[in-house]
Amino acid sequence: MLKVTPTRLPEVLVVEPKVFGDERGFFLESYNEAAFEAATGVRTKFVQDNHSRSARGVLRGLHYQLRQPQGKLVRVISGRVFDVAVDMRLSSPRLGQWAGVELSADNKRQLWVPAGFAHGFLVLSDSADFLYKTTDYYAPQFERALAWDDEHVGIEWPIAELAESPTVSAKDAAAARWRGAELFD
Repeated sequence: MLKVTPTRLPEVLVVEPKVFGDERGFFLESYNEAAFEAATGVRTKFVQDNHSRSARGVLRGLHYQLRQPQGKLVRVISGRVFDVAVDMRLSSPRLGQWAGVELSADNKRQLWVPAGFAHGFLVLSDSADFLYKTTDYYAPQFERALAWDDEHVGIEWPIAELAESPTVSAKDAAAARWRGAELFD
């Protein structure tokens, strides 16, 4: 049984698996195709699983692929992150709007980020292990990045929890601002 809650972007969904726990630990089904489809209404095929580990204060994103767009089902298995999706679809009434959710090993939540959205996260714990399933293969030639601190989008990152500014890659530091970002048709 999955509990599914839409975010302020209705296509971006918080997915909470049923957790069975006792003094020995816990068990949860991290993914079941039939249960996911029944609970979310999303019929998809995942083709790639990824795992990243990041230190406190690392901000990854906001990434998206214009061709071979990827839907992502993301979760954290150790640590805590603030996870964000930005609507990049020209046809959407919510173009340029964002939704953010805390994902952690403790809350065991997952986030469904459909194709057509940029995605990124900020690590709030000492480190975090981040797992995600994708609906298409990574294609660096089609990857784009939107600046994490773009004023037009106005993401309210919980930076106050950090002692310093986020750490970003050179690629993410050079990401496009909203006015120059390539969008989905």
